[in-house]
Amino acid sequence: MKHKSSLRRARLLVTAMAVTLAGTLPAARDATAQTLDPKGTFSFTFENDTFAGTDKNYTNGFLFQWQSPSEGAPYFLQWVANHSLFLLPSNGAVRWGAGFGQNIYTPSDTQARIPDPTDRPYAGWLYGTISLTSYAEAAYQARQMNVTKYGAIELQVGVVGPSALGEQVQNNVHDLFNFKRALGWDYQLKDQPGANLVLTRQWRVNLPIDAEDPQGLAGGFVPSFTASLGNVQTYASAGLLMRFGSNLEADFGPPRIRPAPAGSGFFQPDGRWGWYVFAGGEVRAVAVDVFLDGNTWRDSPSVDKRNFVGDGVFGFAVIMPWARLSYSHTFRSREFDTQEELQQFGSITLSFRL
Repeated sequence: MKHKSSLRRARLLVTAMAVTLAGTLPAARDATAQTLDPKGTFSFTFENDTFAGTDKNYTNGFLFQWQSPSEGAPYFLQWVANHSLFLLPSNGAVRWGAGFGQNIYTPSDTQARIPDPTDRPYAGWLYGTISLTSYAEAAYQARQMNVTKYGAIELQVGVVGPSALGEQVQNNVHDLFNFKRALGWDYQLKDQPGANLVLTRQWRVNLPIDAEDPQGLAGGFVPSFTASLGNVQTYASAGLLMRFGSNLEADFGPPRIRPAPAGSGFFQPDGRWGWYVFAGGEVRAVAVDVFLDGNTWRDSPSVDKRNFVGDGVFGFAVIMPWARLSYSHTFRSREFDTQEELQQFGSITLSFRL
């Protein structure tokens, strides 16, 4: 009996040690365990170089976009995400999306009725988008560090040229605010259909400042890789976004208008208010840019583009339980040989959970 009692005590001691040791080890994470979101996100993004006091090059852009809830996603979308090879994380939270946008480009001197042939051509790009996204927690967690994988497939289809309504939008807005009209739109790129297939992979890495308060202040970074293939823009890029603040789990950075490095159109807060500041950059290797190369199948104005372009960005975001507001300021290196200086523009995005 004495021997059995000693054996029982030994087993209890071993069990207690095992439980204690398990509590000190990094916790394993289930990559398939997602908190599904019953709400979608509607976002409006507005970009303009007026924020930098200029009116040239990439001068204006807007994008309306909708991202569906991840809860109740159709089975066939989940099947596509799980069988997309490396394009989307498998067994993740899946969302579909749709959008509508426009980009406007002008030369530096918009008062010349005959534009300088060595300057950027006038051009507009009117397009719609459909997208599929998936995100999944990584299969590990160490020292409270959280890693989440994110992927997006986006198809853009639209038109370049007069049918993109760049002239009408720009000059009507200028009339409304009593600005000078751009006078050289008669020399814009000609009409042509356009399509781009854009693929994105990101990894969100967050690390709480205080390990005892995982919902408090945190630092993090979001590396990203993007590839676009199409007759409007073909490029490959790599970027890194650094963030500091609270509720960093709500998104993957603020949404932007491509080819700028874009975060997530959706956001999924935990019910608390949050904020973060961010700074980062991206390098793009550019093979096709119709706004600089000119029309694909017709003669048109064009300039000699640069094959490598860099973006630097900083800004802030405010996360509310029902909305997100962000501002980004971008510095873009020269995109063509005769461009006089780098470009700056600002971007405001307002998102609502619906």
